[in-house]
Amino acid sequence: MSAPARATHWWHREGAKIVCDLCPRQCRLQDGQRGFCFVRANQGGQMVLTTYGKSTGFCIDPIEKKPLNHFLPGTPVLSFGTAGCNLGCKFCQNWSISKSREVEILSQHAEPDDIVAAALKHQCRSIAFTYNDPVIWAEYAIDVAKVARENGIRTVAVSAGYISPEARSDFFEHIDAANIDLKAFTDEFYRSLAFARLDPVLDTLKWLKNHGKTWFEITNLLIPGENDSEEEIRQFVSWILDNLGPKVPIHFTAFHPDFKLKDKPRTPHSTLIRAYNQARTLGADYVYVGNVLDQERQSTYCPHCSNTVIERNHYELGRFDLKNGACGSCGTTLAGVFENTPGQWGRKRLPVSIPSTHST
Repeated sequence: MSAPARATHWWHREGAKIVCDLCPRQCRLQDGQRGFCFVRANQGGQMVLTTYGKSTGFCIDPIEKKPLNHFLPGTPVLSFGTAGCNLGCKFCQNWSISKSREVEILSQHAEPDDIVAAALKHQCRSIAFTYNDPVIWAEYAIDVAKVARENGIRTVAVSAGYISPEARSDFFEHIDAANIDLKAFTDEFYRSLAFARLDPVLDTLKWLKNHGKTWFEITNLLIPGENDSEEEIRQFVSWILDNLGPKVPIHFTAFHPDFKLKDKPRTPHSTLIRAYNQARTLGADYVYVGNVLDQERQSTYCPHCSNTVIERNHYELGRFDLKNGACGSCGTTLAGVFENTPGQWGRKRLPVSIPSTHST
């Protein structure tokens, strides 16, 4: 028997309908209807989350895979997601999870304390809400995060940042680190390829910088012919520098054909290198490329003296020259959350089973 749906926050009534206030879509639902995300629904005039306690699986990853390069480098993170999404990306790389309508078939049951117990058992330093956007299962993620903090475990949100101002502070109050997927820098891209809008994501990033306590990094998946022009990358990076500053890490990652965008080629390595060089020339301190082998552009350098402070080769750490978060050569403090000794998890990916201690 599956776990029952849980009552939720962030909604209000409008006549016979209820309106979801969790994300900018503001889905208006009659009794029995589900929102765009598919997992939040009107049941008897109440908004419920139908995937609370349900996961599509658990896996221990390197934290660099999120990607987070400035948050506890080298450490293992227990990763999991649920089903559904509040965006409709035609290029989704996790579409089998985010677009799933077979929640019962895909999911195993795990309550927050089960997940934290597993993280402790496997000596994970953090728990990542990932694979699909945790914004749509915010209540579940927050409950996990609360138990995690009580037990000295950090939490990570991998998100598109498509969340309403009403819910934003409630959600990120409990999140220690985040990778925000800024998919492009045109509203046309967001509307045509993600069925969303750009401005709410930019608002989330500005809020994280100015009001939040969450460490965050930004990912941009470069799709050939869609968001990879020199001009768009210039605008993208310039906005980050003007609004967030030069110390927010930027990850340019390679696209592979998937879901409804299989007619596009893979991103050439040369495109990633061009974007990397543009961002560095414009003044970004920390720039990376992803989904390719490129040790030079996946390593971290001191922005003052260019010393290699963290050497990376496909999630595997080599040289580590940070002392109390500062460059071992010149003493410049680097932005991020660092310890004097890095983790040694390497590039392993370890699926794990989490037995529930609760009856379902």
